[in-house]
Amino acid sequence: MRPQLLKVPLSSECSFSIRQDVVPYFYNRWHYHPEIELVHLEKGRGTQFVGDNIQNFQEGDVLLIGSNLPHYWRCDPVYFDNQVGLVAQATVVHFRDNFWGDTFLQLPENRLIAQFLEKSRQGIRLHGQTKEETKRLLARMLAEKCPTQIGTTRIISLIQVLSMLAQSTEIELLSTVDYPNHFDDADTDRINQIYAYSIAHFRRKISLDEIAKVANMSPNSFCRYFKSRSRKSYSHFLLELRVQHACKLLIEGRLSIAQVCYESGFNQFSGFNKYFKLITGKSPMHYQKAFGEAG
Repeated sequence: MRPQLLKVPLSSECSFSIRQDVVPYFYNRWHYHPEIELVHLEKGRGTQFVGDNIQNFQEGDVLLIGSNLPHYWRCDPVYFDNQVGLVAQATVVHFRDNFWGDTFLQLPENRLIAQFLEKSRQGIRLHGQTKEETKRLLARMLAEKCPTQIGTTRIISLIQVLSMLAQSTEIELLSTVDYPNHFDDADTDRINQIYAYSIAHFRRKISLDEIAKVANMSPNSFCRYFKSRSRKSYSHFLLELRVQHACKLLIEGRLSIAQVCYESGFNQFSGFNKYFKLITGKSPMHYQKAFGEAG
């Protein structure tokens, strides 16, 4: 499953980039890049893939994606219907870990930042006050112009963000620590086809023959291929998609738990409870209750 290498545009007059995207839907490809990415998802909701981690995303989320870590945001189907006024919006920072020189992170004062950027190779989701303060600093950075004499303040703001994150406990590591970050060029589009098809059809049974045809492989070859790249079987991948969709429905609170079960692609309530608890650590009822208390 080769993700697409994305070339991040960078002005010769700026050492790193920050921009605000307003688009019909988010970055609809499994991709990676050598730049570290700090992103505030201001508007939009859907399913995110970071390495081998699957979660829902919603407006207000802030994430740090490490160098060469594959990632993919897939907005909910409603974003593809061209509804007037419905957009996805994000502020995105891209920077190389050596944009400030090869020795900056080797300074003893920057030891925690260097260690934190190493953690970012797993992908990091921010929470609590750390997330809110990062949003504030990102908004300030967006307003700081480059190239101008005061463009230096953008670098100071970025260092402030990274220094704060390096000392925070309000972070969530996403992908496994040994997720591969080297890819061959044999099958550029295959993972995107697999993911797009799976997201579109996970509410019903997807047979192994069916998904293998999407990948243009034999069933046996597909099983080996998918597990060697994703570190999980395709059946477990589908379970994760279904459970994450169930989580979203439980949080929205419009359906009963039984309705959530069937709307998420589970045919039996006992199986729904079993796999939901296996993946989230909570029963559907306790998950919904815990979210309500957190809110």
